[in-house]
Amino acid sequence: MEIRTISHSSKSNLPSEKVFSIQIGSEIFRLSGASIASDAPSYFSHFFENQLLQSQDAANARTLYIDRDPTTFREIARHLQGYHVRPQDGAQFVKLFADAQFYTLPRLMSQLFESECFIQIGDRHFQIPRDIFSGPGDSPNFFTLGFAAFFASPTAVFPGLERQGLLRPPAIVPPSVPKRSADIFDELLHMLRGYPLHIRNEDHRAALLRDCRYFHLRGLEQKLIPHQITTNPFTNRLEIVIRLEDVRPSGIQFAFDTASGSPALGGMVTYTRPFVDENAADLVVEIGDETSLIHRGSMRAVFLGLSKQRITSLLQTVGKKMNLPDSHPPLGQVPIKIRVDRESDLTVDGEQDSQYLMISRAQAEAGAGGVPPAKRPRVDNLDDGPRVVRTGQWRLQVQRGSTGAYEVVLVAVKLDIYTSPRVRNRSRKFL
Repeated sequence: MEIRTISHSSKSNLPSEKVFSIQIGSEIFRLSGASIASDAPSYFSHFFENQLLQSQDAANARTLYIDRDPTTFREIARHLQGYHVRPQDGAQFVKLFADAQFYTLPRLMSQLFESECFIQIGDRHFQIPRDIFSGPGDSPNFFTLGFAAFFASPTAVFPGLERQGLLRPPAIVPPSVPKRSADIFDELLHMLRGYPLHIRNEDHRAALLRDCRYFHLRGLEQKLIPHQITTNPFTNRLEIVIRLEDVRPSGIQFAFDTASGSPALGGMVTYTRPFVDENAADLVVEIGDETSLIHRGSMRAVFLGLSKQRITSLLQTVGKKMNLPDSHPPLGQVPIKIRVDRESDLTVDGEQDSQYLMISRAQAEAGAGGVPPAKRPRVDNLDDGPRVVRTGQWRLQVQRGSTGAYEVVLVAVKLDIYTSPRVRNRSRKFL
């Protein structure tokens, strides 16, 4: 084990061999001039230096009385005698923290600011390294804002505090967050330290995300949200699949299609997770909770509830990224055009059906005659109401419309479709 020797230059004129008395509460402590000078200038060094100036004799220096906690001062005396002092819990930390400021002990203040910060989460005490929130997006957060005194610099604590005439330092409550889960916070710390975490199920992920947002750990939140980043081997382009509710405006980008030779024709919406990703990927947005309706006749989609607000906001952001003029029609207009290619994977009423949305009325009528029932494509009335998309994944493309203005097209990647209330009811589970 390596033993490091720390030397400190004296910033006090006290005689090293002389002993000075300090009464803290009901206990008297006798410290040498060398001990007091080990962390100076301080309230103690100033007091006894003034005594020596008045009497020129250390033996005549009167006892310094301070009405503070003697138990806490025992640790401070050990610090002055050259021992390393380490708080054991949050209560002891704040007492040392306050008294180090009150006595203006520069070395102890610096040591406490370099040490771990003690915080109680739920029913457990945690020692949090001060640099653990150094990752992109993880600061400022709940701790650096709510317990700012513990995450400031020594000179920034208690701004405007003057030791002269101060009877008591400001009261400091031990940092505590009683209404959050200690187990979940422990797992968040595990990830902040750079270790991977096995997410057991979606309930576990939701609990982690809930506390991430509570503590304002935005960078860690982006790592935890459900997503999938892959390279499409057919296009050799990076793709990211992410839920609509997890898309952040700051991550949305737009890439004009330069391969066609005319970027003005349109392009793809791309995305980077804020604070996490370095490279933009083609955005594949997942919309679930049965909030998407598609009309086969017009090949348009409408959205319900929060999904309508979110898709409108997303498309408005795309328009801003494209620097469209104010006179251009908004991209967020609904209903939105959709397109289904042969590459689209469709599940219709629980069965695979790759042609359901591609077949036209003419194809349906022509295909129905003279074709054995077992081989006929699925045909129903194209105008008998919207179909419900239970869950869908869509690419977002922008193209020139018939009027010359840009319009958004949702290209189906993977859709799970209901065609009737009966099919939807079939999927229900008993409580």
